[in-house]
Amino acid sequence: MLTFFSARAGGAPPPTLVLIGPNVKWSNSRRLRIWAGEFPAFLPKPVEKMKDPYARKLASRIERVPVNFSKGCVMSSCVKPKEQKEANPVVLLHGFDSTCLEWRYTLPLLEEAGLETWAVDILGWGFSDLERLPSCDVASKRDHLYQLWSTYIKRPMVLVGPSLGSAVAIDFSVNYPEAVDRLVLINASVYAKGTGNLATLPKAVAYAGVYLLKSIPLRLYATSLAFNGLPLSTCIEWTNIGRLHCLLPWWEDATVNFMISGGYNVIDQIEHVKHKTLIILGEDDQIIDYKLGVRLHCELPNATLRQIPNCGHIPHVQKPDVVSRLITEFVQSDWAKPDTVSTISVPLITGTCTSRYLAYPICGDVTS
Repeated sequence: MLTFFSARAGGAPPPTLVLIGPNVKWSNSRRLRIWAGEFPAFLPKPVEKMKDPYARKLASRIERVPVNFSKGCVMSSCVKPKEQKEANPVVLLHGFDSTCLEWRYTLPLLEEAGLETWAVDILGWGFSDLERLPSCDVASKRDHLYQLWSTYIKRPMVLVGPSLGSAVAIDFSVNYPEAVDRLVLINASVYAKGTGNLATLPKAVAYAGVYLLKSIPLRLYATSLAFNGLPLSTCIEWTNIGRLHCLLPWWEDATVNFMISGGYNVIDQIEHVKHKTLIILGEDDQIIDYKLGVRLHCELPNATLRQIPNCGHIPHVQKPDVVSRLITEFVQSDWAKPDTVSTISVPLITGTCTSRYLAYPICGDVTS
């Protein structure tokens, strides 16, 4: 099940996170505290205990908007841009069983770069109101995202998908190509054949597994895998923020529904992706093998690959400055210059592939 622990939102320990140049640093100075105001009433109460000012600020911006789709109307959670622009917007998804809080560090940087930026919770996860629970299978998630796009965004978007969110992005772009301008896939999890044997579990067993998935020890372990070398206090804080949505009363039903539906299997869709694509890999990802990222680069017809050194499974949390810079450059230019890449040969599951990639200059560490 570790495949599905690939996107953990989190927070930060003592008491303030400050982005300084290329580094993410902690500061104890009370003068630097940036506490957000009131939180939306629909967020679970423990949101008030978050110490990370960026998580608090983004949480205060989460709102619910009505989305009508084939299963009914859902009050869907998202973070809207501060202002709409003429250029196509950037729409940020999240990974498996996570929320838009994953983007607490990167979203502000994208906005500072002048991009219209949305963060959207995928149906069944995040903070949407699922009291009248619709189906949370792949078709429902796809339809829901399309109706949200066609109601509120209405322009081709740069769709960003980390981890399992990459499968969501690929599936969506193939089915609704007119809604997508280009793709950004971060530590993509696109070669899993759905939820595998989990789809055949009896419901009672599935609910027991989902209950375990919510547990703090298991989430703490998953967070330690996603981020390399974090202090225990940081892991605990990031774990608590990453499981915040699990406290909503419909979370277990939605997760079981997705599990027994079979999940995402987009292997056969990859060759049909026609959009320009940026693939971002964390060099030290302990969950998704980098060879699968190189394989994806080889199989996509119009892709560029960038690798971030000293970075784990969730670069947009660990290296937000680098990720925001890569996305901004990708959105604003075609920037695949021959003198900025090198050629390597990497053995893959299906053979040998020659891939061109750039290892991005080393940046500050979240624990520095």
